[in-house]
Amino acid sequence: MAKRVYLDHNATSPLRPQARAAMLDALETLGNPSSVHAEGRAAKALLEDARAAVARAIGGHRRGVVFTSGATEAASLALSPGLRREEDAPPIDVLLTGAGEHLCVLQGHRFPLDAVETVPLTPDGAISLRALEEALSRRADARVMLALQAVNNETGVIQPVAEAAALVHAAKGVVVCDAVQSVGRLETTFATTDADILFLSSHKVGGPMGVGALAFRDESLHLAAPMLRGGGQEFGRRAGTENVSGIAGFAAALTTATADLAGEGSRLADLRDELERQVLKIAPDARFYGSEAPRAPNASAFAIPGLAPRTMLMALDLENVALSAGSACSSGKMMESHVLAAMGAAEKEALRASLGWSSTQEDVEQFGKVLARVVDRMRSRHSAA
Repeated sequence: MAKRVYLDHNATSPLRPQARAAMLDALETLGNPSSVHAEGRAAKALLEDARAAVARAIGGHRRGVVFTSGATEAASLALSPGLRREEDAPPIDVLLTGAGEHLCVLQGHRFPLDAVETVPLTPDGAISLRALEEALSRRADARVMLALQAVNNETGVIQPVAEAAALVHAAKGVVVCDAVQSVGRLETTFATTDADILFLSSHKVGGPMGVGALAFRDESLHLAAPMLRGGGQEFGRRAGTENVSGIAGFAAALTTATADLAGEGSRLADLRDELERQVLKIAPDARFYGSEAPRAPNASAFAIPGLAPRTMLMALDLENVALSAGSACSSGKMMESHVLAAMGAAEKEALRASLGWSSTQEDVEQFGKVLARVVDRMRSRHSAA
């Protein structure tokens, strides 16, 4: 059987060896981290070492890191009218979101839908800072939160988070940054984003699924009430016995992913550029989305006129090449891309190739060979019809 070519790291990145080793080691630790006996203290030490590692990776502080079941739960904790800087402060009135955000953010979580306003994108796929400024002006008397991703999950376009944060902070608002597709691929810290809150996902950086983190820049921000109540774990912000082995794997993966951002970023950008050259060689009329804007080094979204991305996706899969059609969270439901719509693209969906730590030149070359066969076959069928 031919070797599978996996080009869907934005959906999930294969488990790194360092994460696997850390998880196996943690699984040998017996105790509950909330127990005071020796076994419990050993588990607690693993948990706090992991918390410190995550904090280092994002330039935060240990007590600001709250472990969750994933980025969606982290987003739900953060996107709440009850988030405030002072204990007795009134609730936040408005949640502003970029039009290209992940669906979990667009739905506003604990904000009522009539309190959520979407800020449009430019044709290049970045949030419009002018439109954001206008939205803030219209809401001059409101308490505002902005939720903005650092990197778009479909196109790889880098969002101007620091510039947007400057506008929001001038209006005395709060900035929550979805760092899921950015951390481990670009330098993503509180200093580089100027965000008040970051949230992360383990399996996007080569850690296990089912683990994420919400990180606060400082201790001035408070959650009015946790969603999960119980034993007071995670500094009272998220109850429930922590997934120690998963958290250990997450920390190991994140530490590895951030160890050489420049070198790995250059390697992935070279592979991405070669992949796009392969596409253009096969289909000179191919369209790439967000390619005129700054992009993360690992992602490419493209369409070939006349060929349905969903059909291509299935044909590539049958020939052992794995890509996505847009976001993995929606492509399984065969939904049209709200990101392309927000960019004003004529197409309703695109193919997304995303590379990562396990990607090789051989993968890109094999992708090109398979894509050539698929395109030739599909175009021949169209001509015959």
